[in-house]
Amino acid sequence: MPSHLSGLDLSLARVDPTRGPALYAITTDSDGERTFTYWRKDSAARQMFALADNADVLAAGDKVDVLYFSMISLAILPPEGREIVFDLCVRVRDGGGRVAFDSNYRSALWDSEKAARAVHARAITLVDIGLPTREDELSLTGLDDPVAIDRSWRERGVSEVVVKLGSGGCFANGAIHPVPAPVAPIDTTGAGDAFNAGYLHARVSGRSIKDSATAGHTLAGYVITKRGGIPLPSNDAPYAVLG
Repeated sequence: MPSHLSGLDLSLARVDPTRGPALYAITTDSDGERTFTYWRKDSAARQMFALADNADVLAAGDKVDVLYFSMISLAILPPEGREIVFDLCVRVRDGGGRVAFDSNYRSALWDSEKAARAVHARAITLVDIGLPTREDELSLTGLDDPVAIDRSWRERGVSEVVVKLGSGGCFANGAIHPVPAPVAPIDTTGAGDAFNAGYLHARVSGRSIKDSATAGHTLAGYVITKRGGIPLPSNDAPYAVLG
């Protein structure tokens, strides 16, 4: 873990003195597609906003460049925790920052599809950069066409939408941006997160949407050729070319 955290500013990270991290097991098939088994009920993340020293973390919202969260972030939180996330979105935007949101839907984490749809619909109204995946949007909204997904998010105020299409690349800014070099996946865990990281890093660094999509695809392509969602640092990692 220390090697993964190297170079990160952890000044706003908090440690729960009574709860531990969540645990999940990943099973992959011959194509690298994965299924998960979760043990998250009593994880520290579920009560992240209940810690006594959170005031300074929340107060920093108007000083950040980008706030990123996902449907999984919202799924594991109690209702009051979700409200804090939504309030934080407003604070970040009021301070001149941008909010990015990935609508990754994991049905096992929600009490019902209806509840997930309601949270999904509200979250979209509070973000600037949308990072939906076509299969998740199909499950939550019935939309399968990337143009329709893009339009749906933009109609609710999202100014920048990137619809992830798996091996088909992504749809952004009115065009399909293909994967630059197809790879043979070993484990697709973390592919979407890696794309988001590469894309957002490039955008924050001033790159165009097209170049940022390439950065996202490049990082995702690297991650899915390794075991696990967060590969150990290695000499073939493409981090140096992402920004």
